[in-house]
Amino acid sequence: MTTLFAVTIDCAAPSTLAPFWCEALGYSVRDVIGEYVILGPKDGADKPLVFLQRVPEPKVAKNRMHVDLHADDPVAEAERLCGFGATILTALQEQGGFRWLVMADPEGNEFCVGTMPA
Repeated sequence: MTTLFAVTIDCAAPSTLAPFWCEALGYSVRDVIGEYVILGPKDGADKPLVFLQRVPEPKVAKNRMHVDLHADDPVAEAERLCGFGATILTALQEQGGFRWLVMADPEGNEFCVGTMPA
C-alpha cells in the first residue's frame, strides 16, 4: 500500500512562490533543500507536504495535474487568494453537485477552489 506524502509544484522561483502557498494552505516553510522549498502544515497535522521545485523551463501549457482546494464558500476563498497574487481563470462552475473555480498561482500554475456535493 502507498500513501500520498507530498505534492510537487514545478516553478521558477520556489522562495518567491512559497508565501502564496503558505497563505493558501495554512502551511509554513519546513525546509529548503537544494532546488526545493518544502512546505508543511503549521499545526503539525498529518497532511501531505508541498514541495516547490525549481525547474529551468517556463510553464507553457495547461497543467497535466492540479491541486483542488476545499472551501465552504469558493467565491470568497478565491477573492482571498487573489489578495496573495492568485488569478481567477473561470467563473464558478457546477457539475454533479461539485462547485468550483479554476485559478492560477502567481506563476500561472492552475488549481481549483471548490466544494464537494452535499
